[in-house]
Amino acid sequence: MTVITREPERMGTLMKENNDMDVSRAVRHVTEAVTAIEGKGALRPRVGIILGSGLGAVADAVSDPVAIPYGEIPNWPPATAIGHAGRLVIGMLEGTPVAVMQGRVHFYEGYGMQEVMFPTRVLGELGIGTLIVTNASGGVNIGYRPGDLVAIYDHINFMGTNPLIGPNEEKWGPRFPDMTYAYDQEYLELMEQAAREEGISLHKGVYMAFTGPCYETPAEIRMVRAMGADVVGMSTVPEVIAANHMSIRTAAVSCVSNFAAGIKAEKLHHQEVLDGMARTADSLARLIRAFLRAMP
Repeated sequence: MTVITREPERMGTLMKENNDMDVSRAVRHVTEAVTAIEGKGALRPRVGIILGSGLGAVADAVSDPVAIPYGEIPNWPPATAIGHAGRLVIGMLEGTPVAVMQGRVHFYEGYGMQEVMFPTRVLGELGIGTLIVTNASGGVNIGYRPGDLVAIYDHINFMGTNPLIGPNEEKWGPRFPDMTYAYDQEYLELMEQAAREEGISLHKGVYMAFTGPCYETPAEIRMVRAMGADVVGMSTVPEVIAANHMSIRTAAVSCVSNFAAGIKAEKLHHQEVLDGMARTADSLARLIRAFLRAMP
């Protein structure tokens, strides 16, 4: 039997060529999306806002909106989760040009991490310097109740992967980005200030991300608590990592929609999440608007 092997140099060359092709394709796809959005006549946003399950009503406060369904943006993955409208709304909010994602895509929908962070890449190329991320979460901290808001100051990535795996595009960020302050410390203080001004109770906590789509088991929630997390969910971390890679300042607010598994005897249902978000949407909208007014 004859065994054919490639020389290490040739293998290395092929790998580099494939990596260059992957990076070139990713940049091209983002550029095509940006060009299409700019072609809609929308202004250039300074702040991006990602809205989680059931929180799409925040976009209704945007003035002079240009609403673009995700299906009209090249390469933009469609949102399939219940409670996500699936459109980008660009306009003014509290005197600030914003791009509001009315719905996001998740890893559990079957998308790859490159697709999950694609919208963040597009927002970055549109020119945002700030990203505000929201999500629905299960309350792990026994001091939290459904309807509470939590300013995230750190996270634990328990998704088993990382959106930056693969060839790195230097124009977007370094190969090894620092995550010490993934959630901007000044913004965290401004978020707390905004909450006080609006009379909104705001916790500070650590968010832990699982892949989903099933909810966590009671044993997993006990593990989450032992590891130091306060809330648990299935999103946010990939977008925050991508934003930090692009040097975009990030703030995040988690809406506690339900007690995590095992805290109460009842089983968890997605409708409970949507109902919880409906009760929280007004407070979150007021908090975000107050935060925008407080931003430098």
